[in-house]
Amino acid sequence: MSETIIPGQKDEQNWENLLRPDGFAQYIGQEPVKKSLKIILEAANKRNEPIDHVLLYGQAGLGKTTLAHIIAKEAKGNLKITSGPAIEKTGDLAAILTNLENGDILFIDEVHRLNKLIEEVLYSAMESRTLNIVLGKGPSARTISIDLLPFTLVAATTRIDLLSGPLRSRFGATFRLDYYSLEDIKEIIRRSASILGVKTTDGAVAILAEVSRFTPRTANRILKRARDVAEVRGTSLVDEDCLKELFEILEIDGQGLEYQDRKILFILRDQFGGGPAGVGSLASSLGEEKSVIEGVYEPYLIKIGLIKRTPSGRMLTEKGLAYLENLENK
Repeated sequence: MSETIIPGQKDEQNWENLLRPDGFAQYIGQEPVKKSLKIILEAANKRNEPIDHVLLYGQAGLGKTTLAHIIAKEAKGNLKITSGPAIEKTGDLAAILTNLENGDILFIDEVHRLNKLIEEVLYSAMESRTLNIVLGKGPSARTISIDLLPFTLVAATTRIDLLSGPLRSRFGATFRLDYYSLEDIKEIIRRSASILGVKTTDGAVAILAEVSRFTPRTANRILKRARDVAEVRGTSLVDEDCLKELFEILEIDGQGLEYQDRKILFILRDQFGGGPAGVGSLASSLGEEKSVIEGVYEPYLIKIGLIKRTPSGRMLTEKGLAYLENLENK
């Protein structure tokens, strides 16, 4: 299996490739998803045909891209990678599709950010492996059809609610990736530490898991920064003292909340009286995009019960108010 990054998609950092599991055996967690994918892949391999198109959804950092890599490896297909924002015109998608070879896996990240016209081109490509292109405009416009080689689309999104019904219905398999358990995160941290040549204490692993926001990406990111602190201290050991120093630098608390998380909570309380507040108003007060609030900060704050989503907007919970009071009383 080879991998191609289609223009418009940045190369992944070397450390992400290093830590990325290359098979189901190394992929920790998400057991129901793995079990179903194994069956789909084994059955398709026995029939010697491409697997059904797959839609993966869930919060950022849960392993959707990694699963796309594993699917391509298990299906013995070349992986072609792009993203919704990188496909700006129908011609961009047409060029990608016509360059796919038999059995290729096309991975589109952030598929919810495809515009409507591009999405419609995908319909026939997914259903009948034909590319329908409209040439010209007005009465002289005509449609040509191009046959495509068998391929599988693996799409990932953090906002499945933004996908149209017609597009969702064309995926033969849809899987939701959930937050990881603390035990799974601990196992991921130990695996990553071993790959990075970092020694860890059991206490440090437990603390890292607690602040990981239940996501492998965050756990690995903090582990990398802890390794930096340990190296500056002249050791390869990440222990509790190392993490205490790191958290002071990164302004991370014991629940994994960072500066921007706390700022959202303070804005909700001080500017909006605890809420409700619309996500647009929050984004404006925070100086962030709405999509960043909804995709990066809000899910975890809801997960740990500090805010809640209501029909009228976002509100602080009693737990959220108590959290802020404890901060101010320290």
